[in-house]
Amino acid sequence: MERFLIIVVSAIIGTVFFLWFSQAVKKQFMQEFIMAHQWLLHPNSICYWRTTLAVLGFILYFFTPYQTVAIFIFTFAAILDGADGVVARGCNLRSRWGEWLDPMCDKLTYLPPLIGFAYAGIISIKLVWILVAIEFVGQFFARRILTWIKVSGAANNFGKIKAIICFGLVILCALMDKNQEFINIADEVLTACIILSSASVVFKFIPNRLYADILSVLNFCCGVTSLILTYHHYFAWAICIIIVGQLFDLFDGRMALKHGGTQYGPYLDDIADFVSFGLAPAYVIVQIGGSLAWFVGGTFIIGVTFRLIRFIAMDKNRTDLPEGIFNGLPSPAGALIVLGASLIATPGILWGLTGVSIGLMISHIRFAHFGRVILKKVPKPVFFLISASIIITLSFIFKTKNVQMFGYLILGSVSIYMVVGRKWIRQ
Repeated sequence: MERFLIIVVSAIIGTVFFLWFSQAVKKQFMQEFIMAHQWLLHPNSICYWRTTLAVLGFILYFFTPYQTVAIFIFTFAAILDGADGVVARGCNLRSRWGEWLDPMCDKLTYLPPLIGFAYAGIISIKLVWILVAIEFVGQFFARRILTWIKVSGAANNFGKIKAIICFGLVILCALMDKNQEFINIADEVLTACIILSSASVVFKFIPNRLYADILSVLNFCCGVTSLILTYHHYFAWAICIIIVGQLFDLFDGRMALKHGGTQYGPYLDDIADFVSFGLAPAYVIVQIGGSLAWFVGGTFIIGVTFRLIRFIAMDKNRTDLPEGIFNGLPSPAGALIVLGASLIATPGILWGLTGVSIGLMISHIRFAHFGRVILKKVPKPVFFLISASIIITLSFIFKTKNVQMFGYLILGSVSIYMVVGRKWIRQ
């Protein structure tokens, strides 16, 4: 409990400092102070300072009895990860060296303690060294190649989310080090870090205009994989794969707007949505069984098809529909209602909630677009923190195999979206 309180206190202090600093950087007096004291507050200087703090925390934790002080120092250093970016953007101090230095300092912050906890028996030594290998291949070889071909090596969203999870994993290991009764989900979280690290490296070499199409194809693959898993009655895994597909779907539209796409992009997106958010949830309904399962599943497919066709043929060209507003519940949210209910409800209740989902999708009730409206209102650090929290939560659910918790989490998430999506339309 003492260690937990130390982490909470240091996180609060670090967060308050970060929020204050983020607002202060926008002020003229702070920008002048930063420019006059670049040895202290230049983005690159902040990287050096937080890496020094992390090294100090590592030494104190593993080689001295002052572990409480080490936890405080590391937690504060982890929160400072975003401060250099705030200064770089606010004072226009971006540089090629900074693009390389920032992720390098991240690695020097979280990799040494992860190695230490691995040899302390808390996490897998093999998985840690796999992560170390991928991280340094990306840092020293991939970035060198990117420099030769004159492509930016700045961290992408995969890398940023991975870094936040790694920081959280170090803190989690520190908690488990003195609290053996905690459920050990460290290896599951570490596996997620390895996947994100690999994706971060791979996507640096892909032309930006192909991002949207690749994400749509990955969404389609998730839908097909979910159908196969559902056939074998691995419902929880099938639903998890669909949710992964929804993450791909969330970003493909944003990538298309930001980087453009190919002429086949819209078709790939629609096909992927139909498979992942129409066929796959309907097949879950059918496999769960019941006298009306085929009828309800077929009706759900018809509802999703109508929703997609209406969006393609009508809603995109409507002048009375504000930008970023859906006419009817989006099909990914409709699929979540069905998927969440399938894990916790009897067939009769599942069919009823499926009917509610269909009604909301084909209705003219307006909802805000999650990616283009809601996420734009969420500060980037908060978004990355939420993404990392979702991944850690899923790791806990997989470790405990608590299917009902998974179902309630899904229904709770879509309910929050529906409330927030309606509220922000009126603002």
